[in-house]
Amino acid sequence: MAALQIYDRRERALVTAGDAVLGALMGILRPLRRRAAPRGPRRILLFRLERIGDLLMVLPAIADVRAAFPAAALDLVVGSWNVEIARASRGIHNVRLLDPAWLSRGSSGAPLTAMIREVAGWRPQAYDLALNFEPDVRSNLLAAAAGARWTAGYRSGGGGSLLDLALDYDQSAHTTDNARRLVSTALGIPPRETVERILDLPAASREEAASLLAHTRAPRIAVHLAGGRPVKQWHPDRFAGVARRLVDTRGASIVLTGAREDRRMIDAVKAGLPPDHVVDASSASGLLAVGAVLEACELMITGDTGPMHLAAAVGTPIVAVFGPSDPRRYAPRGPHDRVVRVDLPCAPCNRIRLPPARCTGHTPDCLALVTPDRVFEAAAAILDQCRSKPRDVSA
Repeated sequence: MAALQIYDRRERALVTAGDAVLGALMGILRPLRRRAAPRGPRRILLFRLERIGDLLMVLPAIADVRAAFPAAALDLVVGSWNVEIARASRGIHNVRLLDPAWLSRGSSGAPLTAMIREVAGWRPQAYDLALNFEPDVRSNLLAAAAGARWTAGYRSGGGGSLLDLALDYDQSAHTTDNARRLVSTALGIPPRETVERILDLPAASREEAASLLAHTRAPRIAVHLAGGRPVKQWHPDRFAGVARRLVDTRGASIVLTGAREDRRMIDAVKAGLPPDHVVDASSASGLLAVGAVLEACELMITGDTGPMHLAAAVGTPIVAVFGPSDPRRYAPRGPHDRVVRVDLPCAPCNRIRLPPARCTGHTPDCLALVTPDRVFEAAAAILDQCRSKPRDVSA
């Protein structure tokens, strides 16, 4: 059995024990089941329950599924926080919602047992194939509960014995590449060289963005201040310093994005910028409206966040400040995108959900040592590169 990729020792021990039980049970049941990979699946169930960026990074893999089986009905299972993106993803027939307790922020999430019962209720749909893009024993249990003729996913988070095809998740590879490798292996198709635009932004979202940005001037530079988690938070004063320099040297319009809980941070940065050079776009009505705002900008400056991946999906060049996150797995990969980080023996540790004790309660060294000068220089270089090559946002 391959080693589980779970860094919390107690959780790893618990999943290892559960895997032993599941493995023994499936060893008894598997010979009794006659299962084979479907050659022409008509109904396909896709699981991606995690956060915004996690879904956006697997959309190219979902596009591969759609290209391989254009006549198949693709049902995508996501958390309610991703419903807008899921419905705007090309080729999706139906969006199913599950809010797991371990991913929901607050107390609104459902327990695993309740979700297994709900997914088991989908069996009359007679799915030919279920793909789970998450290396997690819990979502493998859900994929198995759907009763598809064939299931594929990863063994690295436990529950691999529940699947007909279980791959090791390559922690040195990008999330997108892992997802596309799963599709290629499960469906027996070679990976495509290129992937077309994967999100369809509705006209209403673009109209809302145009209204928000009506009085701005180029270059429009989106700045997303919030890191999502304290361990990923570059100091807002540093974002503000970079924004001021871009106003002073480039005449830029700064477009501040964020959520309701980022209000204090946004107001503080906004107050330090010339009123005629700053727009508060945190009032955008939803993720697709934010995507349209980012699409209309010449550049985005951000940490490793969901909006960073949204900017990548709509083709906006990005300067991304990375600290504990591993850029090999999560960095934007557009032709002009730049990651700004420092090399430390402990970074990237990728311990986002359970950071080391020495990095809690303050900005970790891997972010504190990233200077505003380096971020400004990366932004200026991208603006210079893109000046003579306007983007086509009509795709």
